[in-house]
Amino acid sequence: MDAFPKSLLDGYKSFMSGRYVEESARYRTLAQEGQKPQTMMIACCDSRAAPEMIFNARPGELFVVRNVANMVPPYEPDGQYHGTSAALEFAVEGLKVKNIVVLGHGRCGGIHAALSPDAEPLSPGDFIGKWTTLLKPAAEQINSNSNMTHGERQTALERISIRNSIANLRSFPNVATAEKQGKLKLCGAWFDISSGELWVMDAKSGDFSRPE
Repeated sequence: MDAFPKSLLDGYKSFMSGRYVEESARYRTLAQEGQKPQTMMIACCDSRAAPEMIFNARPGELFVVRNVANMVPPYEPDGQYHGTSAALEFAVEGLKVKNIVVLGHGRCGGIHAALSPDAEPLSPGDFIGKWTTLLKPAAEQINSNSNMTHGERQTALERISIRNSIANLRSFPNVATAEKQGKLKLCGAWFDISSGELWVMDAKSGDFSRPE
């Protein structure tokens, strides 16, 4: 027990005396009847951009998968290990979600890595380096623009990455079919950590704007 972080134990005690008391009936229902979220959220691992907090979600409302830079890989049924694709499969086929939201955010470390291909790997495996090659064409194009500042490149790729992930979502046959049938909506959003602003992507133009 000594090895377990005290801050987490303190947080758990606070949760049990506060939020859990308020939501205890809901938790019991979820335990007995299972989860039926309407929305899948594909978000970043970044500790500053937790979707449940950003959207003030109640237990059972969001089915969340988080990875570095909130990316969706293309459809590759190659027998390898695909965590994000597995979560997507369960959300669409098992839970029958009605919405999939790709949530990006400002100052994303994964996006910074994609824009810094010559940086030293964090480990011999260089898992982050391999993962961020999903954005290699877009990152190279942005890096070639000498008129953009570093901050502008960062924000541009953060938003382009969201559009790229949505395009990759459509490479999954079940997602493409559900969307064409009107059973599933694909959405994008970008959260600014410093200001708390949420920018939502227009489904047709791909532009981002703040909701009223």
